[in-house]
Amino acid sequence: MSLPPGFLDELRNRISLSQVVGRKVMWDQRKSNQGKGDMWAPCPFHHEKTASFHVDDRKGFYYCFGCHAKGDAIGFVKDTENVGFMEAIEILAREAGMPMPAPDPQAQKKADRRTQLADVMEQAVQWYRLQLKTGAAANARAYLAKRGLSEEAQKRWEIGFAPPRGLFQHLTGKGVPADLVIDAGLAARSDRGGEPYDRFRDRILFPIRDPRGRAIALGGRAMSPEARAKYLNSPETELFDKGRSLYNHANARSAAGRGQTLIVAEGYMDVIALAEAGFEATVAPLGTAITPDQLQLMWRIHPEPVIALDGDTAGLRAAMRVIDIALPLLEAGKSLRFCLMPEGQDPDDLIRAGGASAMQAALDEAQPLVSLLWRRETEGRTFDSPERKAALEKTLGDATRKIQDQTLRRHYDDALKQMRWELFRPRRPQRDRKPWTPRGQQAPVAAHAATRSSLLARGTGAIEEELREAVILATLLVHPTLLSRFEGEVERLDLATEDHRAIRAALLRHAAEPPERLRPCVEDMVGPAALEKLFAPRHVAIAPAIRNAGDSDIAGICLAEELAKLTAARGARRELDEALEDWGDVADEGLTWRLGQAAEARNRAQRSETEDRTEYDIGANGARIRREERDALDALLERITYAKGGSEGREGP
Repeated sequence: MSLPPGFLDELRNRISLSQVVGRKVMWDQRKSNQGKGDMWAPCPFHHEKTASFHVDDRKGFYYCFGCHAKGDAIGFVKDTENVGFMEAIEILAREAGMPMPAPDPQAQKKADRRTQLADVMEQAVQWYRLQLKTGAAANARAYLAKRGLSEEAQKRWEIGFAPPRGLFQHLTGKGVPADLVIDAGLAARSDRGGEPYDRFRDRILFPIRDPRGRAIALGGRAMSPEARAKYLNSPETELFDKGRSLYNHANARSAAGRGQTLIVAEGYMDVIALAEAGFEATVAPLGTAITPDQLQLMWRIHPEPVIALDGDTAGLRAAMRVIDIALPLLEAGKSLRFCLMPEGQDPDDLIRAGGASAMQAALDEAQPLVSLLWRRETEGRTFDSPERKAALEKTLGDATRKIQDQTLRRHYDDALKQMRWELFRPRRPQRDRKPWTPRGQQAPVAAHAATRSSLLARGTGAIEEELREAVILATLLVHPTLLSRFEGEVERLDLATEDHRAIRAALLRHAAEPPERLRPCVEDMVGPAALEKLFAPRHVAIAPAIRNAGDSDIAGICLAEELAKLTAARGARRELDEALEDWGDVADEGLTWRLGQAAEARNRAQRSETEDRTEYDIGANGARIRREERDALDALLERITYAKGGSEGREGP
């Protein structure tokens, strides 16, 4: 049985190799990076304990560094299920929801026809490009120049111009059958029975190519203000399905593979402007609302595309529609961010006004999907009654229930719960109070500027926790032999900053490296600036584990203590937050008890959780002193003092 052209490409676009392989292996979470599609596991084809089997989800290939097995999703199913090529195709097609093509004796004829249509479309692209140089295209060239597109840029993007007529006569004059011109979407039959007419007339044209680089459609921008449609795309054909196609797909995929973030713009000119400014990983959904199939294509390119929408009401409405489409499809490692342009501007306007730096600044402020969901349900509304608050909670719950991934749904619920608490908690007016001074004592001396500017002085409990995180990570870098002992606790930490999460990921990924290689490997992965920032706070520099780089015993004691304090403090804070959220007009005894228990837990977190279990104390100079020796010295000094006092009492006058 032969498969129609494009079937295998469509199948590979719809399936994820990591999901196919994930049914047969257990991923090594330390080495794998799900966000980048870089997955590692013990090889399913030979018995081993180390993770030498690598899956590159973006490229769709796997390779084992042990037995050298390699292939794609089809080959993996063939080898693991012991089936033939067509059976493997059928298995994957069922999973992707694609019907298998029925046996068709005309399959080769259809394949030849698709090839012919692609050839006709390519001829049309080249003819339209030539028309852009004619006198009839003077207004089109002026418009492109006004938009900042040089002749070189026009060549790179293969921009053309459609005169009022001429393409149909040109192609048929070269021997192309009229049916092929019409079926390619380049011409249409007249209702009056006359000669077919060109579908694109008096428009600037942008070729639309598939991921393989074949011209499959055209998009046109009208030059006349009286045109019924400002933008017009080719109709759907055997080559072109606009709900499953992206403008600039191939170039964006290549740029994303080099590390760029995928940007999703609204139109052709936005894509071209962004790419010319250096944001080459940019696509557009061809004038339609983003479809589920297009979302899957985007996630195949990048795990977290940024939707860049115009800063007007229509752009905001488009963003809100994307939320409802994306929620049922979200998974761990697959999400969206939203970058709303300044009001009245699109990406092209922003770049022309402020350059690439202005666009980058806007991208840096992109909001996660959960923030835009919260904005949609709360903006412009008042929640001054229990009924309105309950309605908000129900609406948000209905939205998050669309998320199929239970773990991800729980994180969304937690984030929205925190936002509700911040919105509903009572605001107490701030009062100016003078500091109390005991009678007969002077007021406290004002703090030095250096003290006021320190992290601990400026911060809250969150800053203290961030410093504890820094001490923990710095200790593991200075004492790499402790990583295997505390690996589980470090992996479970909910770190506060992106830098800390990156350093933790690098530590876990290179945990198997020799101790002397750990820090260089981490530095290669996160950069020297991140480590310099980690060790910069004085609170980190004076930590005993850092000052005593050669003493792993002290480091282990300090690390266990910092982990215990951090865990206890955060647990107490969560309990207090939940209790305060449940606070009503009248506090019952149960709530009062919860608050008391949480406060006691927080107080315990301020004390050392290991002070009675340690063997050593740390002296004022940082030296380690055995506790029993220190106790003996204290007792001896006390006896000496007592004896001296007694002898002085027996002396006469």
